[in-house]
Amino acid sequence: MRRSFFCIDAHTCGNPVRLVAGGGPILPHLAIAERRDIFVAKHDWVRQALMFEPRGHDIMSGAILYPAYREDCDIAVLFIEVSGCLPMCGAGTIGLVTAAIEEGLLVPRVEGCVSLETPAGKVDVTYEKTGDAVTSVRMYNVPSYLHASDIEVDVPNHGRLTVDIAYGGNFYAVIEPQSSWSGLDGMNAGEIVDLSVRLQDALAEICDPVHPENSSIRGVHHAIWCDQSTSPNADGRGAVFYGDKAIDRSPGGTGTSARMAQLHGKGRLPIGKIFRQESLIGTVFEGRLEEQVEVGPFRGVRPSVSGWARIIGHNTIFVDDRDPLKHGFQIR
Repeated sequence: MRRSFFCIDAHTCGNPVRLVAGGGPILPHLAIAERRDIFVAKHDWVRQALMFEPRGHDIMSGAILYPAYREDCDIAVLFIEVSGCLPMCGAGTIGLVTAAIEEGLLVPRVEGCVSLETPAGKVDVTYEKTGDAVTSVRMYNVPSYLHASDIEVDVPNHGRLTVDIAYGGNFYAVIEPQSSWSGLDGMNAGEIVDLSVRLQDALAEICDPVHPENSSIRGVHHAIWCDQSTSPNADGRGAVFYGDKAIDRSPGGTGTSARMAQLHGKGRLPIGKIFRQESLIGTVFEGRLEEQVEVGPFRGVRPSVSGWARIIGHNTIFVDDRDPLKHGFQIR
């Protein structure tokens, strides 16, 4: 049997986004968080086939659209990544909204505004158009917060690092320059990945954060290595690590949100302040803290992040049962 998936491929400020427009599994009409659990249990081969090699690669991000369960949302989104089915993906949101609007897959109830039902919660989005082209997308992310400060962790073959744990749709280890890490200058992507993997493993031994309002969201599976910007058009620079060996080519939507929540939690970024985050390739997201919120017992913020995306092609992908690599592979 050969299964077909029609995909719209795009990139958000350099990071690939694959929107599955046809062929995704039919799921019961439930809250998207519950549909996510069913997808993981019964259909995860779809994610693996579309995200892993040979049809994808280590940096691949994607999304599948479903009818919204919530009445206050236009559409529901299942995020599929190399690393799993994430609760939320900022770059993915900007890319999927751009592709869905330009290709006519989504007609919002209010022009210029979209409300997404994601496993992490409701995410409101605004977008701007010139003619038929979407020129920018701003997502108003889920409540974000600083979970823990100044955690000391001994990283094998490196030494002790001090990190903060912040939530911006996913939990992040936030690392700033310090005596044992001088910053991003002089580090290549492979070195960042290697250090991130060792940090992630070391953190797992001492830290297991759980979202206070959604116990299915737990654990530190992302890291953002922060440094000074190299451009006058940005306020900071970051390398976002996720999965087993991926470095986000964009500045990172949930990463920028977590970074702003961390800065606010430490008294360094006030509500209403713009924070422009630069990626390793020089692209920039514009972040802003919209309001103060409560996240369980934590004082949090609602961040927004603005960026752009471009469609790069249509892609019909086959998954053939005769193919011994039908569900993809990863080289570790």
